[in-house]
Amino acid sequence: MTIYVDADACPVKSEVERVGTRHGVRIVIVSNGGMRPSANPLIETVVVPNGPDKADKWIAERVGPGDVVITGDIPLAAKCVAAGAQVLKHNGETLSARNIGNALATRDLMADLRAADPFLQGGGRGFTKADRSRFLDALDRAIRRGSR
Repeated sequence: MTIYVDADACPVKSEVERVGTRHGVRIVIVSNGGMRPSANPLIETVVVPNGPDKADKWIAERVGPGDVVITGDIPLAAKCVAAGAQVLKHNGETLSARNIGNALATRDLMADLRAADPFLQGGGRGFTKADRSRFLDALDRAIRRGSR
């Protein structure tokens, strides 16, 4: 099992390190740069070239059954679910074969609405302590599930 983190703009990197280390799981942090490598021997830091979706492509090419992926990127999540991985959003929400279609449709609908109305305000709510707590619990459960 490997935990892959789509690290650009990821608010839960330290939580992934804490939970992954407790379980002895390899962690791969993937970004376009600007990340300080960890001294933790379980963590590998991968810097991909700048460009649209380079980190997503790198993760999607390597992920497989039993792996866990941390991302807020819905198209990447869909590829990872198709590859058999467990996918968690930063707020602890699990994306799976049961709900990834809905997530993709909602993402596309919102993109269409924003394109049709440039004054439409988006952004959603901020990241909360409750989101962080849900994420920690969800990651712990995902690792235990993947270890079976």
